Amino acid sequence: MITLTIDQSEVVVPEGTSVLNAARQAGIRIPSLCYLEGVHVVGGCRVCLVEVEGAKALQASCSMPASEGLKIRTSTPKVRAARRTVMELLLSDHEGDCQTCGRSTDCEFLAVARDLDIRELHFTGAKHHQIIDQSTPALDRDSAKCIMCRRCITVCSEIQATGALWAQDRGFECVAAPAFGQNLDRVACVQCGQCVAVCPTAAITERDHIERVWEALGDPTKHVVVQTAPAIRAGLGECFGLPPGTRVTGKMAAALRRLGFDGVFDTNFAADLTILEEGSELLMRLKDALVDQKPVALPQYTSCCPGWIKFAEYFHPDLLPNLSTAKSPQQMFGAMAKTYYAQSMNLRPEDVYVVSVMPCTAKKFEAQRPEMNASGFQDVDAVLTTRELGRMITQSGLDFTALPEEAMDQPMGMSSGAADIFANTGGVMEAALRTVWCLVTGQPFPFEQLHVAPIEGLDGVKEVSITIPSAVPEWAFLEGQTLKLAVAHGLANAERLIQQVQSGEKAYHFIEVMTCPGGCIGGGGQPRFTTNEVRRERMKGIFAEDEGKAVRMSHENPAIAALYRDFLGAPLGEQSHHLLHTHYQARAIHH
Repeated sequence: MITLTIDQSEVVVPEGTSVLNAARQAGIRIPSLCYLEGVHVVGGCRVCLVEVEGAKALQASCSMPASEGLKIRTSTPKVRAARRTVMELLLSDHEGDCQTCGRSTDCEFLAVARDLDIRELHFTGAKHHQIIDQSTPALDRDSAKCIMCRRCITVCSEIQATGALWAQDRGFECVAAPAFGQNLDRVACVQCGQCVAVCPTAAITERDHIERVWEALGDPTKHVVVQTAPAIRAGLGECFGLPPGTRVTGKMAAALRRLGFDGVFDTNFAADLTILEEGSELLMRLKDALVDQKPVALPQYTSCCPGWIKFAEYFHPDLLPNLSTAKSPQQMFGAMAKTYYAQSMNLRPEDVYVVSVMPCTAKKFEAQRPEMNASGFQDVDAVLTTRELGRMITQSGLDFTALPEEAMDQPMGMSSGAADIFANTGGVMEAALRTVWCLVTGQPFPFEQLHVAPIEGLDGVKEVSITIPSAVPEWAFLEGQTLKLAVAHGLANAERLIQQVQSGEKAYHFIEVMTCPGGCIGGGGQPRFTTNEVRRERMKGIFAEDEGKAVRMSHENPAIAALYRDFLGAPLGEQSHHLLHTHYQARAIHH
């Protein structure tokens, strides 16, 4: 531990702490625009300047390590003047359109300018040439709103290991863009939206689906249903001032009903369905490998996350046979809504309009994939992020916090606690373990409170080994076998894990990959700003939702049992294969 003085107050922090974080621990807020917690420190925006006793020049607090006896002043006239100059220079090149910009009430850049009481600009001159990029289904870029903080570049290269965005050109011409200034559809962008989540302005945003949803809700010929992903219930409240992790499942259902949806359902229903299909697929692969001695693609990788799927298509086409063929819960729900649900309601599939509320921008891309039309129509018609739903609720004039608690509609609103934890990194693996263990052994899941501690938390790669002590006759070949399982979140962590598997350093039977740090609770469409502290609170909320459910294992969901009995037949059966499974193909990177 070291002791330093910040604004006349003694502060004790661990060695290696930056001056910026030391000040935050002391309750002193230093503005910053380029800093990202736990990631490479750029030190480029210079908004976090502080005065250091004995130093000739002001220092960037984000990149300066705290040291013993250091004396820092954060708000002297010299510091305030320097910060204002930096911000005025940035503002002079920023095409903000604050009156109509979608980020005007959620703009870090504008907030810093307001805090510094900037009321006029003293610098005029040339501005960057504006480039509008709307080439992808999920993301929009507006270069005129970019302040070159490089957060998007940092998260794209260091957290996601894709390098879709980079600093192009130099000096005044420098811009954050794909290689050679191309559009995003020409490079290996997985459309995860982590760039959107960290951008302090509206230089990168999600493709807005709000108007198309309002249009569908106003169309009397459409029967509009909505599904809500598990992560939404622990994040949506933040749009209305509630603390991260506040569970708002009931208020969310009430809000969606008042927006005019004809059916208010839950992606969790399809998450339970996913476990039955994906878990059965894993067991069949193990049977083929261990009993029939067939060449089988192991380890099996989860396929719930569209960002991860696109990453594999671009960078690891050799792994495509290892991906589970099971569709994501979003797409399974869409297929069921336009077949099973449409039949039960005596509706034509083309009249059922499916809206998803997702924590993820890549889900917008996934919904329009050409293979996602098993019902004969596009299975999911529109995808709203958590933020977009928050804006819709605000537009409608609803007082979200005053709404009553209401239940989802049935039958596609019924789900288990295992479905809830899909939102957290490690959750899909744990949900699969709960069901696979019970099916194979015929015994209750052995872990206290149905949790598998080694695969919880925010470690980038987690692993666990489970030995099957006994097995029912159908799965007797698994008795005594040790299943080796791994979980990775953040594509850079996934890449390291893949390299370890391919080199022979590690061996697993089943691997869960989530694109976003923390899993879906840290998705690119969640309320900003997502720090690890926020991720932990959202994860707690999801675990509490799981633990409050009467049914906590996917195969015990009575609505899923009825679905198989009345419509699908059996997991991996002909009908299930047609509607709930798919395939993927290698993608070329354009130049």
